[in-house]
Amino acid sequence: MSGGVAFPLVTTSVPGTDAGAEPGADEVAPDAAPDVTGLSRTAAGHPVPLAKDRSRSRFRLEDPFVGWSASIGVTLLALFLRLWHLGTPREFEFDETYYAKDAWSLLHFGYVRDYANSEGVNQQILNGKTTGIWNDNPSMIVHPEVGKWLIALGEKAFGMDPFGWRISAAVVGSLMVLVMCRLARRLTGSTALGCVAGLLLSLDGLQFVLSRLALLDIFLAFFVLCAVTCLVIDRDWYRARLARLVPDGVTTSGSWGPVRRLLFRPWLLLGGICFGLAVGTKWTAIYPMAALGVLVWLWSAGARRSFGVRWPILKSAVVDGIPAFFHLVVVGLVVYVASWTGWLIHADEYEDHLSSTQYTQFVAEHGCRGETPLNTTDSTKHWPTADQPDASGLGGFIQALHSLWDYHHDVYVFHTHYLNCSTHTYASKPSGWLLINRPVGVSADVGIQPGTRGCDAPAGSDCLKQVLLIGTPMIWWGGTLALIYACLMWVGARDWRFGLAVVGTASSWLPWLMYDQRPIFMFYAVVTLPFVVIALTLAMGKLIGSSAAPSARRTAGVVVAGSFVVLVLLNFAWFWPIWTDGLLTHSEWLDRIWFARWV
Repeated sequence: MSGGVAFPLVTTSVPGTDAGAEPGADEVAPDAAPDVTGLSRTAAGHPVPLAKDRSRSRFRLEDPFVGWSASIGVTLLALFLRLWHLGTPREFEFDETYYAKDAWSLLHFGYVRDYANSEGVNQQILNGKTTGIWNDNPSMIVHPEVGKWLIALGEKAFGMDPFGWRISAAVVGSLMVLVMCRLARRLTGSTALGCVAGLLLSLDGLQFVLSRLALLDIFLAFFVLCAVTCLVIDRDWYRARLARLVPDGVTTSGSWGPVRRLLFRPWLLLGGICFGLAVGTKWTAIYPMAALGVLVWLWSAGARRSFGVRWPILKSAVVDGIPAFFHLVVVGLVVYVASWTGWLIHADEYEDHLSSTQYTQFVAEHGCRGETPLNTTDSTKHWPTADQPDASGLGGFIQALHSLWDYHHDVYVFHTHYLNCSTHTYASKPSGWLLINRPVGVSADVGIQPGTRGCDAPAGSDCLKQVLLIGTPMIWWGGTLALIYACLMWVGARDWRFGLAVVGTASSWLPWLMYDQRPIFMFYAVVTLPFVVIALTLAMGKLIGSSAAPSARRTAGVVVAGSFVVLVLLNFAWFWPIWTDGLLTHSEWLDRIWFARWV
């Protein structure tokens, strides 16, 4: 788990520490001549350095100014593309009709209120009317509130119009490109490859379109990517810290290694905050948080093993696993609960209007398509707190938390059972997401006749404008091959970086297979996209090689990798009109709909 390739082991000796030193709780007890289990030589015949030397930063060779300037340049390009005609089409696209209104309600009332369901309410909002639309009772929202608060920031700055409710997504989607550049640079040690990774992410259709919509998934993907970046930085920080605390590069026999001075890990704490914000956007972030949390433990165990700790996995489970749980899970939970502050303040409103466990009762009483109805122990159809007198102070806070828990139970039943009774035109099976099995149409203006609105279609045909949520095929199809290669490299070469791509993909994608009986959509895979890009970038790095010296292998690798990036760029340009509501003739549109399942 410590990464790198396998080399034959040898035993050497190094001088002991100063005999006069008094070892503390985190110091290595002196030994006259401890044995160091190290590596012999690389495939090129060079001596393999000890763990303390391998733990030093490998990025000092590249100019940080150039690294940041290049990354920011790619980010600004992504921002320009996402801001281009951001306010068009001037309508509520797909689920914007829920989240844009919820965000406005949060901004002005502190909690999500229900709104009038008349057919003209959307047009009233587009015409500038924002009063007299919302009712006094709260709305039964089915996702947490962090993403909606971010949408509300854009509405606060630019107003309740399409640009206002989409601008936050555009900014966050662009920042996601910056984080991708920096993460890939850290993983590869190459500024060029880091910028390639950011460019690939910015040129993917799913990420691009979601960065231009007021949906929650781009915020979810951003916070998950930030959390992953924090975990990778923590891995480097942990090893560098371990090297400083074990100056001889080896622990004594039977030692656990440093403990006390590694209990607080600032980057892991920041990762916990990011995971809390991710779960506070959509619950599905729990799966990557759990899987990558296990990876953190195994990375820590691998680091201790490289410094000579015996039984590192078991020992690390105690001295690293427990602190990591507090950094990630406990901190994440605190952040998550804090994100519901508006709900908690208005818990009495929810108790008065939504304490009936409506989704539980619906499934319990009616079942779904003839299935056996679920059992329920709820006979009152009310949350217990609904019948309790309102408390104050700490008691009121605990009562509000209890109501929030009951509310979560209702929403969980909604997602896992109630939606089983539903169907949707654009629903897709998650087993085919990596191969782009079924995109989502979020907007369509069809039947535009020749000679009107700029349509130059031949007689007997027409034009149309569409916004289609579909990934860039070259990235996803090439990324699927790269993920297979990543599995081989993780298992065969024990390269931890490929393991990050594999575990991240599996934890953000495979859990959806448990819920494929309900309507779910391919754009949920945007959380998986960064791990696909990581696999692609690492594969390109392997093609090019680590040596900068000219060689036939390096030339071939640069040509292959560069050709792939060019193909992605051409692919992006080809699909541009159906991502940006561009005007196309029917024939031009069909040229971009490669499969019948894409309609």
